[in-house]
Amino acid sequence: MKALTMDYPLTLSAIVRRAEALFGHKHVTSRLPDKSIQRHSYAQVIDRARRLAVALRGLGVQPGDRVATLGWNHHQHLEAYFAIPTIGAVLHTLNLRLHPDDLTYIVNEQHAIVCVV
Repeated sequence: MKALTMDYPLTLSAIVRRAEALFGHKHVTSRLPDKSIQRHSYAQVIDRARRLAVALRGLGVQPGDRVATLGWNHHQHLEAYFAIPTIGAVLHTLNLRLHPDDLTYIVNEQHAIVCVV
């Protein structure tokens, strides 16, 4: 009898591969701050996330580095959610509603690299 545990670790990379394989044709819909609506397939979002991961590595982001994101809830932020952890960096989301002094303190305290999306 086979054990009830999974045959592979449940990592973000595995989730992304599954989403791309099974739902690549489904759409992610975003409303941008200017109120425009954009639609991208999961395959497009994942492709852009992979390119962002390569760009971040090219900028010197290493596994274990903290990358703080500052952005609205749109497809670019989803791409960062996929890209940053898959290169081994730590995703640290910042709250847009905080005072700039508070954001500065958080970024400095965490020694984070800021990625505005």
